[in-house]
Amino acid sequence: MSAAKLEFKTELKQLLHLITHSLYSHPEIFLRELISNSSDAINKIKFDSLVHEEKLEGNKDWKIKVIPDKAAGTLTVSDNGIGMDCDTIVEHLGTIAKSGTRAFLDALQQEDVKLRPDLIGQFGVGFYSSFMVADKVTVTSRMAGSPKDGVKWESDGQGEFTVEPAEKPTRGTDVILHLKEDAKEFLEPWSLRSLVKKYSDFIEHPVVMDVEHKEGDKTETVEETINAQTALWLRNRSEVKPEEYDAFYQQISNDTEKPARVIHYTAEGKTEFKVLAFIPARKPFSFAYEEPKGLKLYIQRVLIMDSCEGLLPPYLRFVRGVVDSVDLPLNISRELLQQNPLLDRMQKNIVRNVLEALEAMKNTDYDKYVPFFEDLGVMLKEGAARDWSNREKLCELLLVQSTKTEPGKYTTLAVYFGRMPAEQKDIFYLIGENREVIDSSPHLEAYKSKGWEVLLLTDPMDEFVFPSIGEYKGKAFKPVDRADTDTPSHDAPADAEQYKAFLDLLKSKLPEVSDVRLSRRLTDSASVLVADRDALTAHYERLMQKLGRVEGDSKRVLEVNVAHPAVAALKTLHDQDPADPRIEVYGRLLYEQAVIAEGSKLKDPAGFARRLNEVITSSLRL
Repeated sequence: MSAAKLEFKTELKQLLHLITHSLYSHPEIFLRELISNSSDAINKIKFDSLVHEEKLEGNKDWKIKVIPDKAAGTLTVSDNGIGMDCDTIVEHLGTIAKSGTRAFLDALQQEDVKLRPDLIGQFGVGFYSSFMVADKVTVTSRMAGSPKDGVKWESDGQGEFTVEPAEKPTRGTDVILHLKEDAKEFLEPWSLRSLVKKYSDFIEHPVVMDVEHKEGDKTETVEETINAQTALWLRNRSEVKPEEYDAFYQQISNDTEKPARVIHYTAEGKTEFKVLAFIPARKPFSFAYEEPKGLKLYIQRVLIMDSCEGLLPPYLRFVRGVVDSVDLPLNISRELLQQNPLLDRMQKNIVRNVLEALEAMKNTDYDKYVPFFEDLGVMLKEGAARDWSNREKLCELLLVQSTKTEPGKYTTLAVYFGRMPAEQKDIFYLIGENREVIDSSPHLEAYKSKGWEVLLLTDPMDEFVFPSIGEYKGKAFKPVDRADTDTPSHDAPADAEQYKAFLDLLKSKLPEVSDVRLSRRLTDSASVLVADRDALTAHYERLMQKLGRVEGDSKRVLEVNVAHPAVAALKTLHDQDPADPRIEVYGRLLYEQAVIAEGSKLKDPAGFARRLNEVITSSLRL
């Protein structure tokens, strides 16, 4: 074979411009692609040697070597894989997107071969990512045979390439990148080590680099392996020690604590993939300054996406781990997944296993589940409100306080449901800033008197979650601070008509309320404020005001308890003289105490104090 200058078979200028400017978002990807190609080449020769051992030439020290040369400005990626001859190198490197790996697999499919090598690359396109960082690329390669059978390929990526004979002592391929000036950082050992750690840490073959070690005045160069090689997710769970899981979790999550739960399994069937995921014990410190990233996607040990959003829904973003698949199709750059139903099936499988792991932790390791839920349960609530297909499972995972739990202790919706009396038709809840305030709320009096349990919710998210969930096991969620929510108390007085004039007068004196009604929910308190059907509840309104979504105050309904001595006395005063000015004073005190009881602020605290002092003075006057 003599030296020859050839043109690329495709419109290389346009395609290379696409590859180097649009296809890859990060130039550093080139090293991942070249190492992947080298790994494929080694797997091919290992496979071929099962039948043709002579192809090994006694060289079975499998490795991929990264060689930076600052003086020459070159970076070499070398392997002792299957290598290429002249025809192969022209075919594979002379045509963009010619996939040597794909052709190799297609050939294998024609044979009845059970033990096939794991291949991950597209040699053509992955190789051309080199031109993002290099203005010239030289490839020297040789298949098994004589050292004189080597071939040298070279191109600047501008439309032509040269091929000529070359002598190469060993089998395999050397890809030499003549780096651009703005890519010289890839000659730094720390940069190469970092990129290998990020993208190729779990390639099964050693990735090595010469490293200088100084001891006193003596400098020694040592060939050092810079990738971990061992991928925990490819091992059987029984073979992995707990401390190995802990170390791997802390490495990928930057969490200082051990994980609360390990999820490690292989999914088989139409879609085959391996999962190694972790549920954190508490909210990692890193969540304070960065959004959780979710699962890493690998294809045969090679990192494809540092955070694959399609593998988990957003509400499970606290889960850390890796997924390794051989079935997912990738676009030409490997950086983005094509839309494919396989991804949906994978997500459903992973979500099911994560929810089962959480359920198991809640049932068998409750003391560990509680701090996890206190820190990250808001995300599960988010899921319960949005994920219709898993709503009931997510509801089972929620921890809630109620009128039948001690402060700081929790129950579950399943336990609440099991305690419901037959005559109770709905699940009742009350939302407020803290347990102490809502536990003593007048809204609860009728429910406590009857022995009906009410959920006491203090997370701002609860205002959005429970209305969105709607129901649990056929029982609707109903807030007890709404006028239309059923109460377990007696009906309004049979002679309610006699109170109409009294209530109308109070309403006329209290423009802050939409109506004044007789209460069926109060047993001890004199008054309470409730929201009408379409109005905002007090807590929801305060929350929206903090977010700047609502200005001013909405009007609520004032309910009065005619069985309370204060209301009864005020009614008597009205019957004696409807024009008595004290009716407005005392009526406003009923309203203001209801405002305080619901946790809202008084608009006129000085006026409230003055009116209260007048009542005290009057009652103590001899």
